[in-house]
Amino acid sequence: MNLLTHLHPATVHFPIAFLLLASGLLWLHLLRRFSFDLRPTIWLLLAAGWVGGAVAVLTGLLAQSALPPDAPYRATLNWHIGAGLAVLVLYGGLLYAGWLYRSPRARRRRRDEKATDLLDDPALRSWLGWVALLGALLIVAAGWNGGVLVYEFGVNVQEQPAGP
Repeated sequence: MNLLTHLHPATVHFPIAFLLLASGLLWLHLLRRFSFDLRPTIWLLLAAGWVGGAVAVLTGLLAQSALPPDAPYRATLNWHIGAGLAVLVLYGGLLYAGWLYRSPRARRRRRDEKATDLLDDPALRSWLGWVALLGALLIVAAGWNGGVLVYEFGVNVQEQPAGP
């Protein structure tokens, strides 16, 4: 086993936690108003989760490049890769939309509106809720397929030496 096979499992846990927590906090923000502001935490978790997710996807793509193309687990691996890439696209799109929403040009167009953040725009509440839910489901699907690859097919699992 080489270093690449160890890097992917070491890099997936923080993005999973950050993005799931961001999705959960986003739902809390949409459903209930608190005396404290959740928006900075949501945006920070989304950004950190996306960067970590990009590293996890990159290490995963590099690790799978050594796997046989006709392996019996290839369909599961393709779903795992597809879900991981979809997570990056979905949350990257959300980050980009938030960045555009705060741009000077967009602020000038919304001069009469009270919302200063994408997360507070009443017209986008249902869209944001669906994005957070879909993102969380994609993370669960990617993780589930990753577990199937490791625990059912033994992909990139080092053989343990026999005990005494």
